[in-house]
Amino acid sequence: MCLLAMPGHGRAADTDATQGMSREQAQQVLAVMNDPAKRAEFTNTLSAIASRLPSAPAAPAAAPKPAADALSVEPDTLGSDLVQDMGSLRGRLIVQAQHFVALFGDLVFVAHWTHTIFADPQSRMILFDAMGRATLILLLALAAEHGFSLLLRKPLLKVTERAVATERRLNLPDAPAAAPATGATTQDKDDAQVQQGDMQAQHATLRLLARVPYSLMHLLIKLLPVALFFALGTCFAYLLTTTHQAMLVTLTLTNAYVVARVVYLLMETLFVPHSPAIRLCSASDQTAFMVTHWLNFLVAAPSVVVCLSTLGGVFDMPARGTEAIIRSVVLIEHVLVAIFTWRVRMHVALALQPPARLRTQPFWMFLGRLVYLWWVPAMFFNFALWLIWATHIQGGYAWIIRTVILTTAVVILSRVLSVLIFNLQNRLFHVSPAMEARYPGLQARVNYYYPVSRKILSFLMFFASATLFLQALGLPAIHFLLHGRLGPKIIGAMLSVLVAYTVAIIIWEAANAALQGQIARFENSSQTGRASRLRTVLPIIKTVLLALIIIIVAVTTLSQIGINVAPLLTGAGIMGAAIAFGAQSLVKDFITGFFMLVENAIQVGDWVTAGGVSGTVEHLSIRTLRLRSVNGDLHIIPFSEVSSIANTSRDYNLVVVDFMIDLSQDTKQLCAILHEELEIMRKTPRYGHLIMSEFAFLGIEQADGNGARFLGSVRTAPGSKWTVYREYYSRLAVRMNNEGIKFPVPSFLNLLDNGPGADGLKVTATVPPATGPHAPQA
Repeated sequence: MCLLAMPGHGRAADTDATQGMSREQAQQVLAVMNDPAKRAEFTNTLSAIASRLPSAPAAPAAAPKPAADALSVEPDTLGSDLVQDMGSLRGRLIVQAQHFVALFGDLVFVAHWTHTIFADPQSRMILFDAMGRATLILLLALAAEHGFSLLLRKPLLKVTERAVATERRLNLPDAPAAAPATGATTQDKDDAQVQQGDMQAQHATLRLLARVPYSLMHLLIKLLPVALFFALGTCFAYLLTTTHQAMLVTLTLTNAYVVARVVYLLMETLFVPHSPAIRLCSASDQTAFMVTHWLNFLVAAPSVVVCLSTLGGVFDMPARGTEAIIRSVVLIEHVLVAIFTWRVRMHVALALQPPARLRTQPFWMFLGRLVYLWWVPAMFFNFALWLIWATHIQGGYAWIIRTVILTTAVVILSRVLSVLIFNLQNRLFHVSPAMEARYPGLQARVNYYYPVSRKILSFLMFFASATLFLQALGLPAIHFLLHGRLGPKIIGAMLSVLVAYTVAIIIWEAANAALQGQIARFENSSQTGRASRLRTVLPIIKTVLLALIIIIVAVTTLSQIGINVAPLLTGAGIMGAAIAFGAQSLVKDFITGFFMLVENAIQVGDWVTAGGVSGTVEHLSIRTLRLRSVNGDLHIIPFSEVSSIANTSRDYNLVVVDFMIDLSQDTKQLCAILHEELEIMRKTPRYGHLIMSEFAFLGIEQADGNGARFLGSVRTAPGSKWTVYREYYSRLAVRMNNEGIKFPVPSFLNLLDNGPGADGLKVTATVPPATGPHAPQA
């Protein structure tokens, strides 16, 4: 504490104050006054003490005004808590404002201290001696560093040449991507582009990893001259200096230069303007040159900070002045960073643009325009860093540094993991030629699920990265997901839904593969009938299986997201029963159609007669049958109206030879004619494969006054009886006419009425004239 002396006591009061205060107490008071934070705290303490002291008796009029009583609030209420919080916030803001104002007041103290140092001859001599010797030592060390750098130029060139050779080897043209088929859809083309993009990203990552060893070698070679400078500067500081101040100044300047050079070389390793083959950052040569040029200015701040933090103590500058200079230098550094941010704003914006295939979408188009304003939050963040550090906000600067480091690590780690995971996905979704030959069409089926799996992996990567990012910001995201009340439920629901969909896809594809394999086995074993039957029923089986899978997965998903599925299942059961009772014919259609298809009663392309309609089967579903009749009409017949089916396209057909002959005709002669004409047809290429048997005489079915009914049959291929029938009868008409086969002649009775007075009824029989070679002559 400092003692306030009354003006009338003069030197006696000063003597009493000096006798009542020790040297240590005076140094403590001086330290408090030099430290802005402690000085502001001391001022607040005095203000609080003054507010609590009783008022002087001579000032009764200073009592609180009645209006002030109206602002009082009841204790332990919301109002009292609000007033207390607002008062605490007001006090913190006042302290931070005082700290900020004190920054500029301390610079006046620095100017006064400098004037004091140069006014003292002894202090001025010590300062000049220290700075002169330090400058001479640094010049010698810089000369040695430059000479050593010239000697190391050849090893640097060799490293660059090896990096270029490796780059050329990695830049060999890749195998051309499989071009999509001519009839490929837009989705297939997009999938191919996505896979090609993944391969390019993987190639770029591998190329970047191949550059790392050469970049490290380049950095180590360039660090060797800096190490030489550090060694010479440190040795000369102990050997060529005569005062303690000169040695400390030399060591301080040496350390500052080394810090600046190391920071510059570390940043230069990312860009390497003269060696693009070992550049770790994907930037153009122009950007690399500009960034490294600005680094020469930006790395000056760390060196100056190192100098001031040490030189202030060497020349007995109070901490108050040292901190003021350091804050000013850091402010200049932040201004330079802001100028640099403005210069590179367009380069960074172009680098942050989304891929070309996504720029047509509204969201990515908006995001692409938004990134052109990235420099606004960057500048705000830049000056906020300096303000937080300069005003001594507790933990502010440390929190920002920790957050930046952790978020950068999260971004890099997520990028590397995404490349590795997408590479693993590409390997899993690539079917080897041997596997494709064994299971034709497997690659196409696998590619069908590639976009979905990629989106799921992208979502999972985004979810994990967002969780780690929130954790890096200081939010307990991991604890929330693992030990909170809601987090484990979210994780469990996501895993359950993912497992359910995965199992459903595996079951679906396994069932399809099994059915297709069974059809192939039937066809290879000459069981074409069973293969055709299974192929006919295959759509129904797949539809039923797909419906079951969708229902199970939907119920699982709804139950995992918290929806009670019991009422839904009950309602679905009641609705199903109501539909079954109200649509019995529809149910009958499905049941009858299913068994018709299972029993392989009909197939597409068969000629059948069903529901009183004959025609070719064009389409089969589980409910209806579509027939195309001879006149071109399409008949759609529900299976509930099909009581029986006559299938003409199965096994074989019979051509029934049925006609009337005269009773005097020789049956053996006629059979011989029919047999000979059929054999002639069987020898022709067009009809030979359609006729499956010889002519079979079935006998005379009927004989009366109108003649004898001759019956025979010929077996033909399925669906070919009309072709054989028409050709066979056309040949028989010519042959029978030539052979003089007699057919019965129908007679017509004319009842003639001679009118009144006639003797009786006259009957006249009219016989048509006979034709043929044996017809009687007139």
